[in-house]
Amino acid sequence: MRISVIGTGYVGLVTGTCLAETGNEVVCVDINKEKVKKMQEGHVPIYEPHLDVLFERNIKANRLTFTTSLQEGLDFGDIIFLALPTPEDEDGSADLSYVLGVSEEIGKLITSYKIIVDKSTVPVGTAEKVQATIAKNVTCDFDVVSNPEFLREGFAVDDFLKPERIIVGSSSERAIEMMKKLYKPYIRSGNPIIIMDEKSAELTKYAANSFLATKITFMNEIANFCEKVGADVDKVRIGMGTDSRIGKRFLFPGIGYGGSCFPKDVKALYKSGIDENYEFDILKAVIEVNDVQKRVLIPRIDKYFDNDLSAKTIAVWGLAFKPETDDIREAPSLYMINDLLERGATLRVFDPEAMNNVQNKYGDKLYYAKNMYDVLEGADALVISTEWSIFRTPNFNKLRTLMNSHVIFDGRNLYDIEDVKTEGFYYESIGRKTVVND
Repeated sequence: MRISVIGTGYVGLVTGTCLAETGNEVVCVDINKEKVKKMQEGHVPIYEPHLDVLFERNIKANRLTFTTSLQEGLDFGDIIFLALPTPEDEDGSADLSYVLGVSEEIGKLITSYKIIVDKSTVPVGTAEKVQATIAKNVTCDFDVVSNPEFLREGFAVDDFLKPERIIVGSSSERAIEMMKKLYKPYIRSGNPIIIMDEKSAELTKYAANSFLATKITFMNEIANFCEKVGADVDKVRIGMGTDSRIGKRFLFPGIGYGGSCFPKDVKALYKSGIDENYEFDILKAVIEVNDVQKRVLIPRIDKYFDNDLSAKTIAVWGLAFKPETDDIREAPSLYMINDLLERGATLRVFDPEAMNNVQNKYGDKLYYAKNMYDVLEGADALVISTEWSIFRTPNFNKLRTLMNSHVIFDGRNLYDIEDVKTEGFYYESIGRKTVVND
């Protein structure tokens, strides 16, 4: 099939590349000329495991091409995916200006039947707005479909090629049949294509992300309470996770969720409720608790150093909001970095993939280490904010040699309490007892 993808951000690039991988011809459209030029030359603009292999293979096979011309993209594709930004507006709502702006142009430019697919995460009712916006100028038939993405950063290629489910929101049989044909190669193992109306499809994405954010936040609340009463959150988590009604996933406590989806989507759903004169009390609490959780280690660091960080060097392991991505949007590490800089601390940081993004944000305010051990040179404490695999089994002898003080504040509970105690470190984590070594 002939596919066009408008927007080559995270969702658009993964979508276009993975659609090309099953033999479709795909044109990706972006207004950023420099970015398009680099992609045409074979450079992947984002870090996502395995994407580079598929990207290179499909460019060489001429199944994946790039252009800055919206007209070219619209002329080429029978199915047009809108993978455009929907950033958080000042009031928490999703900014639809990119989606509706392109929709306005689509109505002026298409001359034959097209299926316009909302791939971006959008509020309930967006398909209707896109339909109405295109219809103002269009001279041919078209359909609008809601087809939300469920891609996890770090696992996006597998999620696209082997989806747990595909949701298609449409009232058009013609569009539904074409979408079924497009996605048939991805559901050979029997996972479903679920057909529903457009509004239900739009809400399903928000509901799923908000539920997962709620689950994470609830577990963080339990962890904080564990510290008050002397319980061990690891034991509580295991006890809860064996209940099939609850499940084992998203029960790991930490320093809050971040990224491009959960924070934005929870706020957007909450704001959508307000717009309909309905208040999601549970989502309001999730937003408030998560904001506090991102900084939960800061008072502990303050207390340990007697509220004086002016002469202290703090090392940070992990900057991305989660492992296997370079995405720092709403990353807890940034909140901690800001607070620590305000307190006068000297910061040394390291992340396997997100260093450039952080350097673009902070410039020379931080020391950007060459590796996970270089960052520890002369450090008075180590703060762990992202659970990259390389941090899970460090050489504690090196840590002791390199650091001024043997102090770890672990926001991701990477280490066994007894192991750290044996290694001779002061160790604070989330929802577990503090290890104090004299």
